[in-house]
Amino acid sequence: MAVSGHRRRPVVALYERIADAVHDGTYPPGSTLPSEPKLAAELGVSRPALREALLLLQEDGLLSVRRGVGRTVNDRPPRRGFEQIQPLEELIGAGAPLRVRALLRTVEEPTDFTTQHLLAPAGAELRFWESLLTGEGTAAALSHEWAAPDELLDQVHPEFARALRAAEPGTDTGGGRTDGGPDGGGARGDARAGTGSGTGPGAGGGGRAGAGTAGGRTTRHGTAVSMLSVLLGASRETALGAHSGITATLLGRRRGEQLRRPADTPAVLVTQVVRVGDTPVMAAKHMLPTGAPTLPVLQSH
Repeated sequence: MAVSGHRRRPVVALYERIADAVHDGTYPPGSTLPSEPKLAAELGVSRPALREALLLLQEDGLLSVRRGVGRTVNDRPPRRGFEQIQPLEELIGAGAPLRVRALLRTVEEPTDFTTQHLLAPAGAELRFWESLLTGEGTAAALSHEWAAPDELLDQVHPEFARALRAAEPGTDTGGGRTDGGPDGGGARGDARAGTGSGTGPGAGGGGRAGAGTAGGRTTRHGTAVSMLSVLLGASRETALGAHSGITATLLGRRRGEQLRRPADTPAVLVTQVVRVGDTPVMAAKHMLPTGAPTLPVLQSH
């Protein structure tokens, strides 16, 4: 698998144009965006492309959709819950871990999502992993994972920084494509999520057999693993904390192609942030379409 060059994907560029308009006051908090046809004309883009970007902005908490009103700009990011840190491919595998197929290992500039959750400054370079989770030949989930900037990781979690550097050049994609196309199934860096409290060395996940980095390669029994698996494998002596949010959404065109489902397929979106102390070191978005394995939610009193 090759690490691609530093490029901003078209949907991300469009996402950022709209986010910039929100931040500079063109569309202030509480305001309603123009209709899709009008906004597409103003931006000079197609409606399908605009719809993809708006969907991402809605998922990331910048926009809300109200029936009869349209898309409105939120006053503040939504509150998040808590989770037990555990790889998603193990959590939803029901005793048989799902296979992780690496689609993309690259470097990206921050978006509003990563700026908010990773405290990344403008112009920073963030490692981005896209992965597809499959079981019995069926695409079960799509994961996007971002690591905090290397300079920050070198200070707060140098073991994770070293593990990431060692992992990327030799990642085994398990036969998957690395261009994020539909044949590869498509998913950005797989990760594991759950809900409930999650603190302590490795948060109960760092000591798993067969997980993490082995010989400088992100592998699990010969197949690729997620960024979270690398993080847990590098955190046996480091206490981690995490939180996540769960929302309902639609796949959209690109993710539908990657998961081989229609664009209007309902899905559950899990957002995940992992911290060392108060410092976020990794953020992720996991897409589970209708029909995906059950996601356990852990609760206690």
